[in-house]
Amino acid sequence: NRLETVVYSLDTVIEGSKSSAVLPDLLAGDRILLIVHGQSIAGIDLSELRSEDVRIDGRSIRVTLPASELFITSIDNQRTRVYARSTGLLTSADQNLESETRTRAEDQLQKDALGDGILDAARKNARATVTTLLYGLGFQHVDVM
Repeated sequence: NRLETVVYSLDTVIEGSKSSAVLPDLLAGDRILLIVHGQSIAGIDLSELRSEDVRIDGRSIRVTLPASELFITSIDNQRTRVYARSTGLLTSADQNLESETRTRAEDQLQKDALGDGILDAARKNARATVTTLLYGLGFQHVDVM
């Protein structure tokens, strides 16, 4: 039921760190720098289309599409890599730091896609796709909102 109309590929650099409340980072800190590649997919959910959203009059059709939405944002683990990692002299690397940083990176990628207008692009592309489809089905006048 999903009409995926936009795929954004995004790259960003994310830093994660853990510090000790008592000792300086040189002795007890842990820092990681990730180069993250991910993507966000947006479009419209056609299962939300209601019968009152479609009006047919002879060879004319008017369709009001549901709002566009961001379906998923994910990190490409094959293309994401640790650029740098440093730990303090008295500590070992925190095993959860990379996972936590990846989670923050996914949130940042989603925020960047939304800020860049992915929902507007998804709506515009959905309108164009549905319009082309309806003309292909033989309608002579198509209005997609």
